[in-house]
Amino acid sequence: MKTRHLANIYRLGVKELWGLLRDPMMMILILYAFTGAVYIAGTAAPETLHNAPIAIINEDRSPLSWRIVSAFYPPYFREPKLVTPAEADRGMDAGLYTFSINIPPNFQRDVLAGRNPEVQLNVDATRMSQAFIGSGFIQRIIIGEVDEFVREYRGQTETPVNLVLRNRFNPTLDQSWFVSLMEVINMVTALSIILTGAALIREREHGTIEHLLTMPVTPTEIMLSKVWAMGLVVLIGTGFSLTFIVRGALGVPVQGSRLLFLAGAALHLCATTSMGIFMATLARSMPQFGLLLMLTLIPLQLLSGGMTPRESMPEFVQTIMLAAPTTHFVAASQAILFRGAGFDVVWPRFLALAGIGAVFFLFALARFRKMLVQAA
Repeated sequence: MKTRHLANIYRLGVKELWGLLRDPMMMILILYAFTGAVYIAGTAAPETLHNAPIAIINEDRSPLSWRIVSAFYPPYFREPKLVTPAEADRGMDAGLYTFSINIPPNFQRDVLAGRNPEVQLNVDATRMSQAFIGSGFIQRIIIGEVDEFVREYRGQTETPVNLVLRNRFNPTLDQSWFVSLMEVINMVTALSIILTGAALIREREHGTIEHLLTMPVTPTEIMLSKVWAMGLVVLIGTGFSLTFIVRGALGVPVQGSRLLFLAGAALHLCATTSMGIFMATLARSMPQFGLLLMLTLIPLQLLSGGMTPRESMPEFVQTIMLAAPTTHFVAASQAILFRGAGFDVVWPRFLALAGIGAVFFLFALARFRKMLVQAA
């Protein structure tokens, strides 16, 4: 009896794979998600401060002021534009400059006289990534140039404590390391929901779900076949992307075991594929499924801790998101891929994924049975 059930699950899963192969748009989506999307995410996102446009109003025109002007150069900043106050205002309003610096008249004379003159720095705070880091960067540049000019050499003031900075897990602070791996992690969630939901809706639209009801198969067998077939496709795509795109094309070092990560992904897929089936039983068409996907996928990815640390979120959001599989999958994946954690570290996350996956599967199965009864 058990052999027959396994054979039915296997054959139905193979049917799902053949149906997926005959859908060119889905195949293009899978191929792009694990290749082009990951590569673009890792290369298109600029460094925190890169080619920032800056304007300088040099009303002093002294050796010190020109020294400050010459201190801004690529790749952090574009070549400074020397403008008037009116031109700087218009440029900031039009979004041409992220920063504008106003060096007042008699700046050098006041510095040498110890009068502590003020330099005005205007920042376009709508450009968040550049504004936050760039403002501190500019302050250090100006203070360093003034200090060197006054001392006639560049040196550091003695302090009673020396701070030794060590960047662990990403020594060069390369943003592509984080972005590319997070893109792979997000694609595991997104594609597993999309593929299983689209497969079920496609069967309903083509009328093949009624054919399945006439066969000696159970709802559990039908649902398990979709889970293993679509999950296998996502796992293969994930392994391919980690090997050939992340490590190969982007040169990102993966610290931990890829097999352990794929094992966690398999547990995660039990929950997300079940979510896809559940959502497909609620939607009557692909457009409705797409709307449900937007309402579900975006919060899952934004609140799982992948984009923003969970500790920075409100307490009730942190508590609610413990019921989401993405919270535990992101935490386990980051520990494995970024920090090289082993099973002894991530097993609580794996246990949570197994429990959440079982609950989601049972909920989806109950809804799926109800849909089949209505279809009959």
